[in-house]
Amino acid sequence: MTAKLLELTINGETHHVMVEPHWTLLRVLRRELGLTGTKENCLEAECGVCTVLLDGKAVNSCILLAMQCSGHSITTIEGLGDPEHLHPLQAAFIEYGAVQCGYCIPGMILTAKSFIDECGGRVPEEAEVREAL
Repeated sequence: MTAKLLELTINGETHHVMVEPHWTLLRVLRRELGLTGTKENCLEAECGVCTVLLDGKAVNSCILLAMQCSGHSITTIEGLGDPEHLHPLQAAFIEYGAVQCGYCIPGMILTAKSFIDECGGRVPEEAEVREAL
């Protein structure tokens, strides 16, 4: 296959990377750009550990081709907050001990952010939150 130069906007920064047409966004994030907060597990969009935000919406990066992401804004867990300035969701996960083993937490936090943003200020019912996560 022939690699192509791809421009991706990730966490507010522009990246130029040579990408094979069959590479997923997950592969590019982890292997090409070193953004390892996005985890790899099932590779079938079942578990959610690979979740990132694409234009603010939660997507499974393990089944999304990197080529499809050009012209869109991608947010990984690294772009949500930093150790000095945690995003409120990151702080809440820590405060309430919602960390389990920790492997799926980046995907859970980004899924939660997308869900909360979709609620548009409305306080969702607990059942809605459970279903969204």
